[in-house]
Amino acid sequence: MSGTARQPQSVNQFSRQRQGLLYGLGCYVMWGLFPLYWYPLLSAPISASQILSQRIVWSSVFAVFLLLLLRQWPLLLSALRQPQTWRVFGASALLLGINWLMYMWAITHHHVIEASLGYFMSPLISIALGRIFLGERLLRVQMAAVVLLMVGVLWLAILAGHIPWVALVLSISFGFYGLLRKQAPLSALPGLALETLLMLPVAVGYLWWQSQQGQLVWQQLNAIQIALLVGSGVVTTLPLLMFGAAAQRMSLAGIGVVQYVSPTLQFCLGLLVFHEAFSGSRFVGYVWVWMGVLLFVWGSWYRYRRVKL
Repeated sequence: MSGTARQPQSVNQFSRQRQGLLYGLGCYVMWGLFPLYWYPLLSAPISASQILSQRIVWSSVFAVFLLLLLRQWPLLLSALRQPQTWRVFGASALLLGINWLMYMWAITHHHVIEASLGYFMSPLISIALGRIFLGERLLRVQMAAVVLLMVGVLWLAILAGHIPWVALVLSISFGFYGLLRKQAPLSALPGLALETLLMLPVAVGYLWWQSQQGQLVWQQLNAIQIALLVGSGVVTTLPLLMFGAAAQRMSLAGIGVVQYVSPTLQFCLGLLVFHEAFSGSRFVGYVWVWMGVLLFVWGSWYRYRRVKL
């Protein structure tokens, strides 16, 4: 009887993981297409720090709007009475702000390839954190997949020819952000609203200071660029909501592997849309990574079939 009782529970657990997989795929597809969204702003006379501040402001507005629309604000107010909430989300907001700033700096300073390397390294950080802090275990076939991923990332890092600081900051900050969100005492939407609200005073203060210095960029932008800044709240909030939902349903290792969807899409955009130079030696690293992803997905499917049967 005990074995029979455990089986439905295991099936339900994997059903929950399938939901997390869909959320994860959704957010990483959107993130993978982000270069297309930000591209019109590259010709604008606006700094990465101002883009980040605008992004925080409009993300806060949209997150609060959703919070009120879906009537989830009581969850946020209740959680704010707990000191743990302030500690966890203060740290996650700081990590998210660092990650956003480094990404926007990389885009505006033409370090897209190094940023892409960061998102190839980030899943390995997530897998390591899941093993160290959460005791997540992998099948042998999944461990073999991680080895393939490590070979590919190491190959790409060596080709960079220097210590990839941009990639390291991006991967480490987002890896620890995912760890915090997995253990966060709030669901996806209230948690994201709190993170953006915690960053909001800094963003507004910076924009005010830029305005006092006569350096605030707004009137110099065309209608499309202004619309992109305002719309950044939506395109920032939606994938982060899906990521928060995925983090609560999947293991960090699973999240890490799904994350390879994003840099792979960025690779395709750079090669086919932006016509960036790409060497055959770098392609070798991507092949290792893709083989690792396919092997990990097959191992996860095998585990699910074994439990279900």
